[in-house]
Amino acid sequence: MYSLTLNNQSNIPILGLGTWRLVGKEATETVKKAIQMGYTHIDTAEMYDNEIQISEAIKNFDHKKLFLTSKVWHDNLHYQSVIHACKESLKKLKIDYIDLYLIHWPNPLIDMQETFQALKDLYAEGLIKAVGVSNFTIRHLKEALPICQSLSLPIVTNQVEFHPFLYQESLLNFCRKNNIYLTAYRPIAKGLVNQNKIIHQIAKKYKKTPIQITLRWLIQQDIIAIPKASSEKHLKENLDIFHFELDNSDIEIIKTVNQNKRLAKSEFSDFDD
Repeated sequence: MYSLTLNNQSNIPILGLGTWRLVGKEATETVKKAIQMGYTHIDTAEMYDNEIQISEAIKNFDHKKLFLTSKVWHDNLHYQSVIHACKESLKKLKIDYIDLYLIHWPNPLIDMQETFQALKDLYAEGLIKAVGVSNFTIRHLKEALPICQSLSLPIVTNQVEFHPFLYQESLLNFCRKNNIYLTAYRPIAKGLVNQNKIIHQIAKKYKKTPIQITLRWLIQQDIIAIPKASSEKHLKENLDIFHFELDNSDIEIIKTVNQNKRLAKSEFSDFDD
């Protein structure tokens, strides 16, 4: 699995498995199957309510060969709540450390200084190996970066919705300028890429599926992708993107598909950049 080196010198596999809405036995079996196929990057969160099931899937694998991401929920960003949430995730996952720990959503009612101080203390203790954010806009990052710089705590990733229909170029460029990798959730736009004529034409050219073309488009731009999949067919399809390369012209053509179409929204979404 091809990896990127984060700005704290840890390595993250560029393709992972998203586990939102994978619960119960399905979560355990899917994660286990994925690891057996060659996935090493597994993405979860306390809000997904599947960390216990994931622990069952990973218990017979060497954690040092895996990369586990989890997230602290929007309501739990006060200092003690962050510490408690992280330790609960560690307990549920039955591991000694989390490879990457993210703020799941920014919360304007809680001072970021307090949140990042808790993350800094967890990082210093070795309970988390890297710190990132999720659903942060440029405005949120501009607020967070000076705090993290004062704490000597690098933000390594920003996990956001990103796919051909939501090409967040300004955010991508801002992250790049600040040495933050972007991670794409919903990278295939809930399968909508299968219905797009432009992506279909490019898929025919390479004899790949529209989903494979889309994932390849992301990773060729050094964007980490964490598609959700549960069937063996889709797990294999998503993994089979490392033996071909898109022409630069095709990468640019796919960018024209953008409609600023956002699929992930919540009652506390704040996407005004």
